[in-house]
Amino acid sequence: MPDKKMSTETKKSTVVGIAGGAATAVSAATTASSVVGASAATIMSATAGSTGAALAATAGAAGTAGGAAIASGMASIGSVVGGGMAAGAVITAAAPIAAVAAIGYGLFKLFED
Repeated sequence: MPDKKMSTETKKSTVVGIAGGAATAVSAATTASSVVGASAATIMSATAGSTGAALAATAGAAGTAGGAAIASGMASIGSVVGGGMAAGAVITAAAPIAAVAAIGYGLFKLFED
């Protein structure tokens, strides 16, 4: 029987997964420090022009546009976890980074030996 040796080499997919998780956590923490306990105007200012704001706008209430769509979208997304607009801002800020990290991890995992 051949010897089965434990490999001490870290897989690239593991490195990508850890880096993606860390980037997601940093994004969420940075956004949270800006928006938790803040007014709606401060939350809108902190997230203006971000991918998260665009994501929130798509989840906004029907018939709204611009800031109203973003604010209602963040509130709707935040309500999923029992929060409000600030929780939605944190989720929408972290979501694109988490998605890219998951895709990167999946690609590395797919092509790994």
